[in-house]
This record gives sequence, C-alpha cells and structure tokens, in this order.
Amino acid sequence: MIVVEDLYKSFGDSQVLKGISTTFEDGKTNLIIGQSGSGKTVFMKCMLGLLKPDEGKIIYNGQLYSNLTAAQRRNLRAEMGMVFQGSALFDSMTIGENVMFPLQMFTKQSKSEMEDRVDFVLKRVNLPDTQYKYPSEASGGMKKRVAIARAIVNNPKYLFCDEPNSGLDPNTAIVIDNLIQEITDEYNITTVINSHDMNSVMEIGDKIVFLKNGVKEWEGSNETIFKTDNKAITDFVYSSELFKKVRKLYIDEND
Repeated sequence: MIVVEDLYKSFGDSQVLKGISTTFEDGKTNLIIGQSGSGKTVFMKCMLGLLKPDEGKIIYNGQLYSNLTAAQRRNLRAEMGMVFQGSALFDSMTIGENVMFPLQMFTKQSKSEMEDRVDFVLKRVNLPDTQYKYPSEASGGMKKRVAIARAIVNNPKYLFCDEPNSGLDPNTAIVIDNLIQEITDEYNITTVINSHDMNSVMEIGDKIVFLKNGVKEWEGSNETIFKTDNKAITDFVYSSELFKKVRKLYIDEND
C-alpha cells in the first residue's frame, strides 16, 4: 500500500502539486488521469523518489520515504517495477538481457538462476523463446510486454506504468491492460498507472484519481465514475463519444 498525504511540489513560481492526498491499495490497478499539465507525471516521479516534494508524506507499507536511509531507499527501489511510456529498452541488448538487467542491479543470483527467472517472466507475458531477439525485431506490443516482464522480474511489491498504451492500436492496448491487471491480481502488487486512455479507465480502473491543475478533483472506481456529478471529471471523461454511449447504457441498465 502507498499512502500519500498532503503532497506539494513547485518549480520556481509554478506550483504543480497542491496538497494531494490519496491511498493506493495492494492488488489494485490504480489509475491517475488528467489532462496534460495536470501534474500526473510529477506526482508519479515524487512517488518513485525521482523528485523531492516540497511538503507532504509518501508512505510505503508504513515506511515514511523521507525518513529512509540511502540503503533503505535502495532496498525499496528494488521492490519497484517501472514500465516507461516508450518501453525504454536498451537497443544494444537482447530481450533476455533487457529483462535480466534489474536482477543484475539488485540481486546476487547466479547467472543460471537469473536466466531461469527471465525465461519464466517472458513466458508469463506470452513471449517464450524471444530472449535472443533484439528490440528492433519486436513490434510495439511486444516491446511493451518485454517492458512488463522486466518490471516484474524482481517480484516487485509496487508496479508503476507511465502511459503503457501509448502508441498502440486498440486491440493491442486491451491485451496490455489485461496483462497488467492479471499480474496485479496474481502477485497482489500495488499498481499505479498514469493514463489518458479512457478504455483503460473503463476496463481496469479499480481506483481512479483525477487530477486537474495539480489538485485531486475526484477519486473513485470505474463503476462510480458513471454516477458522479463532479463536473470536472464528467467534462474530462465524457468528451469521448465512446464514454457517452457507455454511460447511457450503464444508466439504462441500472434504472
């Protein structure tokens, strides 16, 4: 579980985060949504420890991040997996070497143990027998699955995904959404996803945090989002024609 309390972050005179408080639970797919400039990326970077908040607390399973020693922060970092927007694979490395990279950084496993683990997670994301290929030989959807395999190879407690469906066709995006949700459920991971994809919100949004101008305007689930009267979230979500149709169906079915 990740608890965020009254988080503030500014860059010069520009205040980006304005007192955000929320909780991200184990075994849940937690989505952060909002328009460009809403603070989503800065919020995630603060949780990852890449940016230092000006005020507020970030608590990982009872551990206050700001009180951790350098060694404790490194141990916590080893418990985090990250799926970057552009997959961020190393082109000069094979797929297997890319996936093995966190094990080399954070564990003392033997080479054979690491290879066994890499084989296992590649099979888990439906990419068996690809460890000797290079990223240049993989499609966009395959690269995302390699990035997910790398993110989970070290059995993380926390999984962060930055726009995991960016650049993917709708069918492949659904495959990635389902994979992330399956892995979250299977390993009871606390998963936090930055997304602008309304299909993801509808399909896997166990919890949704909506940011607007650095403020948490609304939070709820993909079910309660259909019931809210909050104008900020309805204006954002229902700008999509698909969601207008889905909301009408939902209302008709629940009248």
